[in-house]
Amino acid sequence: MHDIRFIRENPAAFDAGLKKRNLAPLSAELLEIDKRRRAAISESEAAQAQRKALSRQIGIAKGKGEPAEALMAEVAALEATLKKGEAEAARLDEELTHRLEVLPNLPFDDVPDGTDETGNVEIRRVGSQRNFAFPPKDHVALGEATGEMDFASAARISGARFVFLKKHLARLERALAQFMLDLHTSEEGGYTEVNPPLLVRDNAAYGVGQLPKFAEDMFHTDNGFWLVPTAEVPLTNLVNDTIVEEKDLPLRFTAFTPCFRSEAGAAGKDTRGMIRQHQFPKVELVSITTPEQSDAEHQRMTSRAEEVLKRLGLPFRTIMLCGGDMGPASRKTFDIEVWLPGQNAYREISSCSNCGEYQARRMNARFRPNQGKGTRFLHTLNGSGLAIGRTLIAVLENYQNEDGSVTIPEALRPYMAGLTALPAPHSSAIAGKRK
Repeated sequence: MHDIRFIRENPAAFDAGLKKRNLAPLSAELLEIDKRRRAAISESEAAQAQRKALSRQIGIAKGKGEPAEALMAEVAALEATLKKGEAEAARLDEELTHRLEVLPNLPFDDVPDGTDETGNVEIRRVGSQRNFAFPPKDHVALGEATGEMDFASAARISGARFVFLKKHLARLERALAQFMLDLHTSEEGGYTEVNPPLLVRDNAAYGVGQLPKFAEDMFHTDNGFWLVPTAEVPLTNLVNDTIVEEKDLPLRFTAFTPCFRSEAGAAGKDTRGMIRQHQFPKVELVSITTPEQSDAEHQRMTSRAEEVLKRLGLPFRTIMLCGGDMGPASRKTFDIEVWLPGQNAYREISSCSNCGEYQARRMNARFRPNQGKGTRFLHTLNGSGLAIGRTLIAVLENYQNEDGSVTIPEALRPYMAGLTALPAPHSSAIAGKRK
């Protein structure tokens, strides 16, 4: 949510931020609504003051036994004027709120210009792509060959964009989650593990910017709850309508949850395999901090997500998103893309965003500074640490062997009961698929 006072004082900067989002200037339109809203409020306040003054005169007149009918008629007329003014002020306030609440956040100055992903800028590339002595398979071919990745049963039971993971793959998914949580909650990681609700109310979804604009991207229950599209929603809302002491900042939370997305705008995209699903597990990172520390916290969060890939030995690159490719709540976003040999491409596995005070304003989340009086809005940040399904895909494709077995990264072996490799498919199973 944007502060109308900032727009009044910095209309050119506001429009420049919208331009970076590839949007037309809006400050003049918004300030005109604000001008009429403030005029209606002023008129109402003047009418109310006049009514109070007349009421006192009526009391004095009646106390003296003097006629007060004319004064009472004036008060009645003012009542009508007051109600009309209050209604107009409320209407304009609602209009202004509706206009502001759907606008995206303003990018930081160092965010590159651009209309889409072609404007993104690569920051660094880590790890070497493996040179295979055989044509590498994608995760679907690897998983279906063993029968442990079952899309057919999921489609029969739930429809498209669902999967059953069985036996070794189910354990590998669990191992990845445990490994990530242990890394993030270590002394070095510094995050507090949280097991949050998966159903939230309107105000929680509104607080992080999901509502009202992105309702179609979420699943809604018949009794008024939203299934979380990511644990960012409940974790960030832990500071909803609260005042945090600066000495207690930063707050860092992590959670492993299933996530639910309708993928309403993804028709025809990534229909093969596990890349884009309606239900998927993810380890989320959320930080709550001061404006002065949010940039450093953003860099730290991104490095913690990268550390997962480094320890798994997976090649990746980190890019800064341009203004036209960022999520609407973000002021600056780093995407981490892992190398997938089966697709011969880097694919997003984490998106770490600094939302500034955009979400905090919507949630009325503030902090009390160590020095000085009053309160200030917090800065909120969120990132994937990591998307479990895509990490599983990356492990399968990067660590595959020619016989269809998959070597387990050393970092995961303590979570896999000492197993060093996922077994190759039985020859009979392969023969069965060829009939």
